[in-house]
Amino acid sequence: MHALAANAVSITGNSLTLVGVPWFALETTGSPAKAGLVAFCATLPVVVSAIAGGPVIDRVGRRRVSIASDLICALAVLAIPLLHFAGALPFWALCALMGVTGLFHAPGETARHVMLPDLAVAAGTPLPRAASAFDAVSRAARMAGAALAGVLIALTGAEVVLLLDAATFAISALLVFLGVRRVRATEPRRSAAPVSFAGYRAELREGYAFLLRQRMLLAVLLTVMFTNGLDQGWSAVLLPVHAKDNLGGAGELGLLVALFAGFALLGAVLYGAVGHRFPRRVVFTVAFLLCGAPRFVVAALTDGTAPLAVTLAAGGLAAGMLNPILTTVMFERVPDELRSRVAGVGTAGALMTTPLGGLAAGLLIEGVGLGTALLVVGGLYAAALVPAMVFPCWRELNVTPGGVAGAARADRAEQPAPG
Repeated sequence: MHALAANAVSITGNSLTLVGVPWFALETTGSPAKAGLVAFCATLPVVVSAIAGGPVIDRVGRRRVSIASDLICALAVLAIPLLHFAGALPFWALCALMGVTGLFHAPGETARHVMLPDLAVAAGTPLPRAASAFDAVSRAARMAGAALAGVLIALTGAEVVLLLDAATFAISALLVFLGVRRVRATEPRRSAAPVSFAGYRAELREGYAFLLRQRMLLAVLLTVMFTNGLDQGWSAVLLPVHAKDNLGGAGELGLLVALFAGFALLGAVLYGAVGHRFPRRVVFTVAFLLCGAPRFVVAALTDGTAPLAVTLAAGGLAAGMLNPILTTVMFERVPDELRSRVAGVGTAGALMTTPLGGLAAGLLIEGVGLGTALLVVGGLYAAALVPAMVFPCWRELNVTPGGVAGAARADRAEQPAPG
């Protein structure tokens, strides 16, 4: 419970950042391209840290990495409004502080993510249900954070949102420190060989080699890599600019983000309750279709908040079913000793395009206008669905292997019944 609470608090902070930082950048610079550059600086270090972070997480310990990551992010985010209030925040400093946040955010999120199977075993909870609960809590936190950010920006300004964001990181670190104890898999790997560049490179290579041998996991990663860049362009630039220019401002932005997250929470809960009754590939394909291109098209071709709100509600419901599927598939196929490394590689791959997503969206708006930019990105999103509908490796989504899943079931069988 403490791990879920910590993740919820940390993701609430991420939602505050998702709404607060783009709005802060647009207000202080007035330029979509500069807002995109801030997003680029925030996401590029995430990729760098995720590429190299897996072995570090194992050596330092998943619990320690989660705590340290949140504390550093808290200090970096806190510095932005404090320097702004003091009149000492040039644009390069905003970019640098967001870069620090990005550098340390990914290892902490990965560390909390890979704790999930062991915490599920300790609690006697089936992995698909635990994955759905984890995602549902994350979606609820995103909804609450986005709604709160929109209200606070409208009432007090983006600076207050960033102050609250810093506090959420600190609270998350405290919850993990106090609540995640005596779980062996979250502690440092004492059996690890002495630190050396060659050993570290070999451990890192193991994660990449495992992923490259798994055709279905690799196909998923490539799809997520492509669409995450498009999603970053939407959330960091396209939607904030659309809200600022064509809707009612920050309040509508927060409402739309919260609406998407709220229905995504409902989607995750529904999948946890009944999703196991349906073929994963069918659910994944339909959900992907609904949550992707429609929002871009509706934003480009309609005026007002209502049509986009309806579209985002349907898209959020579909999006909530995606992560539980992907999380379950990953943990079914990746053995515990490789989870941190493979998750680090997966996170790096999934985020590889996000630095370019925000930057490209900002430049695209200034080059061809908001409406055309929305249609171009929406068309790319629709094209990303084609491989999942065509390539045979995607049929493996419906296959439940033994191995890790079987071992986890055996471990649960040895646990005393909850009393």
